[in-house]
Amino acid sequence: MKQLFDELSYQLSKATTQKYSTSFSLGILALHSSIRPSIYSIYGYVRLADEIVDSFHEYNKAVLLEHLREQTLQALNERISVNPILHSFQETVHRYNIDRSLITQFLHSMEMDLNPVDYNTELYEEYILGSAEVVGLMCLQVFVDGNRLLYEELKPYAMKLGSAFQKVNFLRDLKDDYQVLGRTYFPGIEMNVFNDEVKQKIELEIEQEFHIALNGIRKLPTSSRFGVYLAYQYYQSLFRKIKSTPADRIMHQRIRIPNGKKISLMMSSYLQYKIAAL
Repeated sequence: MKQLFDELSYQLSKATTQKYSTSFSLGILALHSSIRPSIYSIYGYVRLADEIVDSFHEYNKAVLLEHLREQTLQALNERISVNPILHSFQETVHRYNIDRSLITQFLHSMEMDLNPVDYNTELYEEYILGSAEVVGLMCLQVFVDGNRLLYEELKPYAMKLGSAFQKVNFLRDLKDDYQVLGRTYFPGIEMNVFNDEVKQKIELEIEQEFHIALNGIRKLPTSSRFGVYLAYQYYQSLFRKIKSTPADRIMHQRIRIPNGKKISLMMSSYLQYKIAAL
Protein backbone atom coordinates (compact mmCIF):
# COMPACT_ATOMS: atom_id res chain seq x y z
CA MET A 1 0.00 0.00 0.00
CA LYS A 2 1.31 3.41 -0.98
CA GLN A 3 -0.03 4.82 2.29
CA LEU A 4 2.70 2.93 4.13
CA PHE A 5 5.37 4.55 1.96
CA ASP A 6 3.77 7.98 2.47
CA GLU A 7 3.85 7.49 6.24
CA LEU A 8 7.45 6.26 6.13
CA SER A 9 8.45 9.28 4.04
CA TYR A 10 7.13 11.74 6.59
CA GLN A 11 8.66 9.72 9.44
CA LEU A 12 12.09 9.95 7.81
CA SER A 13 11.72 13.70 7.31
CA LYS A 14 10.80 13.99 10.98
CA ALA A 15 13.78 11.81 12.01
CA THR A 16 16.08 13.97 9.86
CA THR A 17 14.84 17.13 11.58
CA GLN A 18 15.28 15.61 15.03
CA LYS A 19 18.78 14.37 14.19
CA TYR A 20 20.05 17.72 12.94
CA SER A 21 18.17 20.34 14.96
CA THR A 22 16.88 20.10 18.51
CA SER A 23 15.68 23.70 18.35
CA PHE A 24 13.55 23.32 15.24
CA SER A 25 12.28 19.94 16.43
CA LEU A 26 10.94 21.47 19.64
CA GLY A 27 9.52 24.39 17.69
CA ILE A 28 7.70 22.05 15.32
CA LEU A 29 6.27 20.13 18.29
CA ALA A 30 4.58 23.39 19.30
CA LEU A 31 2.77 23.58 15.94
CA HIS A 32 -0.68 22.08 15.48
CA SER A 33 -0.41 18.36 14.72
CA SER A 34 -2.11 18.85 11.34
CA ILE A 35 0.79 20.86 9.91
CA ARG A 36 3.80 19.27 11.63
CA PRO A 37 4.44 16.61 8.96
CA SER A 38 4.60 19.22 6.21
CA ILE A 39 7.07 21.39 8.11
CA TYR A 40 9.20 18.31 8.81
CA SER A 41 9.16 17.56 5.09
CA ILE A 42 10.38 21.06 4.22
CA TYR A 43 13.19 20.89 6.79
CA GLY A 44 14.16 17.39 5.65
CA TYR A 45 14.48 18.54 2.05
CA VAL A 46 16.48 21.63 2.96
CA ARG A 47 18.77 19.45 5.06
CA LEU A 48 19.53 17.20 2.07
CA ALA A 49 20.91 20.13 0.11
CA ASP A 50 22.75 21.52 3.13
CA GLU A 51 24.50 18.21 3.68
CA ILE A 52 25.66 18.05 0.08
CA VAL A 53 27.40 21.44 0.20
CA ASP A 54 28.54 21.31 3.85
CA SER A 55 29.56 17.72 4.51
CA PHE A 56 30.21 15.56 1.44
CA HIS A 57 33.79 16.72 0.95
CA GLU A 58 35.02 13.44 -0.56
CA TYR A 59 32.46 13.54 -3.37
CA ASN A 60 31.68 15.76 -6.33
CA LYS A 61 29.30 18.17 -4.66
CA ALA A 62 28.31 19.93 -7.89
CA VAL A 63 27.22 16.63 -9.43
CA LEU A 64 25.31 15.59 -6.30
CA LEU A 65 23.53 18.94 -6.12
CA GLU A 66 22.61 18.73 -9.78
CA HIS A 67 21.24 15.23 -9.17
CA LEU A 68 19.12 16.64 -6.34
CA ARG A 69 17.85 19.40 -8.62
CA GLU A 70 16.89 16.91 -11.33
CA GLN A 71 15.29 14.52 -8.85
CA THR A 72 13.33 17.38 -7.29
CA LEU A 73 11.92 18.42 -10.65
CA GLN A 74 11.08 14.82 -11.48
CA ALA A 75 9.36 14.29 -8.13
CA LEU A 76 7.32 17.47 -8.55
CA ASN A 77 6.28 16.55 -12.08
CA GLU A 78 5.50 12.89 -11.36
CA ARG A 79 4.11 13.48 -7.85
CA ILE A 80 6.20 10.65 -6.44
CA SER A 81 9.81 9.82 -5.60
CA VAL A 82 11.51 6.67 -4.34
CA ASN A 83 13.60 9.02 -2.17
CA PRO A 84 11.34 9.22 0.91
CA ILE A 85 12.37 12.76 1.92
CA LEU A 86 11.82 14.01 -1.63
CA HIS A 87 8.49 12.19 -1.72
CA SER A 88 7.18 13.86 1.43
CA PHE A 89 8.46 17.23 0.19
CA GLN A 90 6.72 17.00 -3.18
CA GLU A 91 3.48 16.06 -1.44
CA THR A 92 3.74 19.16 0.75
CA VAL A 93 4.52 21.35 -2.26
CA HIS A 94 1.40 20.13 -4.05
CA ARG A 95 -0.85 20.16 -1.00
CA TYR A 96 -0.09 23.79 -0.15
CA ASN A 97 0.65 25.02 -3.66
CA ILE A 98 4.16 26.13 -2.70
CA ASP A 99 5.68 28.32 -5.38
CA ARG A 100 8.31 26.42 -7.37
CA SER A 101 10.29 29.63 -7.75
CA LEU A 102 11.07 29.40 -4.02
CA ILE A 103 12.62 25.96 -4.55
CA THR A 104 14.64 27.23 -7.52
CA GLN A 105 15.93 30.18 -5.48
CA PHE A 106 16.87 27.89 -2.61
CA LEU A 107 18.87 25.54 -4.84
CA HIS A 108 20.61 28.54 -6.41
CA SER A 109 21.90 29.65 -3.00
CA MET A 110 23.06 26.11 -2.28
CA GLU A 111 24.96 26.23 -5.56
CA MET A 112 26.63 29.45 -4.40
CA ASP A 113 28.14 27.44 -1.53
CA LEU A 114 29.99 25.11 -3.89
CA ASN A 115 32.83 27.57 -4.49
CA PRO A 116 34.28 30.49 -2.52
CA VAL A 117 32.39 33.71 -3.21
CA ASP A 118 33.65 37.22 -2.54
CA TYR A 119 30.39 38.52 -1.11
CA ASN A 120 29.37 42.09 -1.77
CA THR A 121 26.07 43.45 -0.46
CA GLU A 122 24.11 42.31 -3.53
CA LEU A 123 25.43 38.73 -3.45
CA TYR A 124 25.01 38.59 0.33
CA GLU A 125 21.34 39.53 0.04
CA GLU A 126 20.89 37.10 -2.85
CA TYR A 127 22.35 34.25 -0.79
CA ILE A 128 20.19 35.00 2.25
CA LEU A 129 17.10 35.23 0.05
CA GLY A 130 17.63 31.70 -1.24
CA SER A 131 19.15 30.02 1.80
CA ALA A 132 16.78 31.37 4.45
CA GLU A 133 14.05 33.77 3.38
CA VAL A 134 12.44 31.47 0.81
CA VAL A 135 12.48 28.59 3.31
CA GLY A 136 10.49 30.81 5.64
CA LEU A 137 8.09 31.51 2.78
CA MET A 138 7.65 27.78 2.08
CA CYS A 139 6.69 27.30 5.72
CA LEU A 140 4.43 30.35 5.61
CA GLN A 141 2.44 28.84 2.76
CA VAL A 142 1.78 25.85 5.02
CA PHE A 143 0.90 28.09 7.98
CA VAL A 144 -1.72 30.12 6.07
CA ASP A 145 -3.19 27.00 4.41
CA GLY A 146 -3.97 28.58 1.06
CA ASN A 147 -5.01 32.03 2.31
CA ARG A 148 -3.23 34.09 -0.34
CA LEU A 149 -4.16 37.47 1.13
CA LEU A 150 -2.72 36.50 4.52
CA TYR A 151 0.37 35.08 2.82
CA GLU A 152 1.05 38.36 1.02
CA GLU A 153 0.49 40.31 4.24
CA LEU A 154 2.89 38.16 6.27
CA LYS A 155 5.48 37.59 3.54
CA PRO A 156 7.78 40.53 4.51
CA TYR A 157 7.79 39.44 8.16
CA ALA A 158 8.59 35.82 7.30
CA MET A 159 11.49 36.97 5.16
CA LYS A 160 12.87 39.13 7.98
CA LEU A 161 12.63 36.25 10.43
CA GLY A 162 14.40 33.88 8.05
CA SER A 163 17.09 36.48 7.43
CA ALA A 164 17.62 37.07 11.16
CA PHE A 165 17.88 33.33 11.81
CA GLN A 166 20.44 32.94 9.03
CA LYS A 167 22.59 35.85 10.21
CA VAL A 168 22.62 34.44 13.74
CA ASN A 169 23.73 31.14 12.19
CA PHE A 170 26.50 32.98 10.33
CA LEU A 171 27.82 34.39 13.62
CA ARG A 172 27.40 31.06 15.42
CA ASP A 173 29.21 29.13 12.66
CA LEU A 174 31.84 31.78 11.89
CA LYS A 175 34.70 29.55 13.02
CA ASP A 176 33.74 26.47 10.97
CA ASP A 177 32.57 28.42 7.92
CA TYR A 178 35.88 30.27 7.71
CA GLN A 179 38.41 27.71 8.96
CA VAL A 180 36.86 24.48 7.62
CA LEU A 181 34.73 25.48 4.62
CA GLY A 182 36.63 28.61 3.58
CA ARG A 183 33.48 30.76 3.51
CA THR A 184 32.87 34.30 4.65
CA TYR A 185 29.37 35.64 4.09
CA PHE A 186 29.41 39.12 5.61
CA PRO A 187 30.24 41.64 2.86
CA GLY A 188 33.24 43.92 3.11
CA ILE A 189 34.66 42.22 6.20
CA GLU A 190 38.19 40.87 6.41
CA MET A 191 38.13 37.98 8.85
CA ASN A 192 41.61 38.82 10.13
CA VAL A 193 40.19 42.12 11.45
CA PHE A 194 36.86 40.80 12.73
CA ASN A 195 36.45 42.68 16.00
CA ASP A 196 33.78 43.78 18.46
CA GLU A 197 32.95 46.92 16.46
CA VAL A 198 32.31 44.91 13.29
CA LYS A 199 30.36 42.32 15.26
CA GLN A 200 28.14 44.98 16.86
CA LYS A 201 27.18 46.41 13.47
CA ILE A 202 25.99 42.96 12.35
CA GLU A 203 24.14 42.48 15.64
CA LEU A 204 22.29 45.77 15.24
CA GLU A 205 21.06 44.64 11.83
CA ILE A 206 19.85 41.35 13.31
CA GLU A 207 18.08 43.12 16.19
CA GLN A 208 16.14 45.28 13.76
CA GLU A 209 15.03 42.24 11.76
CA PHE A 210 13.93 40.38 14.88
CA HIS A 211 11.88 43.41 15.95
CA ILE A 212 10.06 43.54 12.61
CA ALA A 213 9.54 39.76 12.50
CA LEU A 214 7.82 39.67 15.90
CA ASN A 215 5.03 41.85 14.55
CA GLY A 216 4.39 39.23 11.88
CA ILE A 217 4.44 36.34 14.35
CA ARG A 218 1.57 38.00 16.20
CA LYS A 219 -0.52 37.81 13.03
CA LEU A 220 0.02 34.12 12.32
CA PRO A 221 -2.87 31.64 12.62
CA THR A 222 -3.11 30.01 16.05
CA SER A 223 -2.06 26.67 14.54
CA SER A 224 1.46 27.98 13.96
CA ARG A 225 1.85 31.09 16.13
CA PHE A 226 3.37 29.52 19.25
CA GLY A 227 5.65 27.19 17.31
CA VAL A 228 7.15 30.08 15.36
CA TYR A 229 7.31 32.21 18.52
CA LEU A 230 9.22 29.41 20.24
CA ALA A 231 11.75 29.21 17.39
CA TYR A 232 12.04 33.00 17.64
CA GLN A 233 12.77 32.72 21.38
CA TYR A 234 15.38 30.00 20.83
CA TYR A 235 17.22 32.20 18.38
CA GLN A 236 16.89 35.21 20.64
CA SER A 237 18.52 33.18 23.43
CA LEU A 238 21.35 32.13 21.12
CA PHE A 239 21.70 35.68 19.86
CA ARG A 240 21.97 37.07 23.39
CA LYS A 241 24.76 34.58 24.14
CA ILE A 242 26.57 35.56 20.94
CA LYS A 243 26.23 39.25 21.80
CA SER A 244 27.82 38.67 25.20
CA THR A 245 30.74 36.76 23.64
CA PRO A 246 33.76 38.80 22.47
CA ALA A 247 34.55 38.76 18.75
CA ASP A 248 37.87 36.97 19.22
CA ARG A 249 36.12 34.07 20.99
CA ILE A 250 33.48 33.86 18.25
CA MET A 251 36.34 33.19 15.83
CA HIS A 252 37.55 30.24 17.88
CA GLN A 253 34.42 28.79 19.48
CA ARG A 254 30.98 27.73 18.25
CA ILE A 255 28.32 29.16 20.54
CA ARG A 256 25.63 26.68 21.64
CA ILE A 257 22.53 26.53 23.81
CA PRO A 258 22.47 23.30 25.88
CA ASN A 259 19.46 21.04 25.32
CA GLY A 260 18.42 21.41 28.97
CA LYS A 261 18.30 25.16 28.50
CA LYS A 262 16.16 24.70 25.39
CA ILE A 263 13.58 22.70 27.35
CA SER A 264 13.52 25.36 30.06
CA LEU A 265 13.17 28.03 27.40
CA MET A 266 10.22 26.18 25.90
CA MET A 267 8.33 26.33 29.19
CA SER A 268 9.16 29.96 29.92
CA SER A 269 8.27 30.94 26.36
CA TYR A 270 4.86 29.35 26.74
CA LEU A 271 4.20 31.46 29.83
CA GLN A 272 5.37 34.61 28.03
CA TYR A 273 3.23 33.67 25.05
CA LYS A 274 0.13 33.34 27.23
CA ILE A 275 0.79 36.46 29.28
CA ALA A 276 1.53 38.57 26.20
CA ALA A 277 -1.57 37.07 24.48
CA LEU A 278 0.23 36.85 21.16
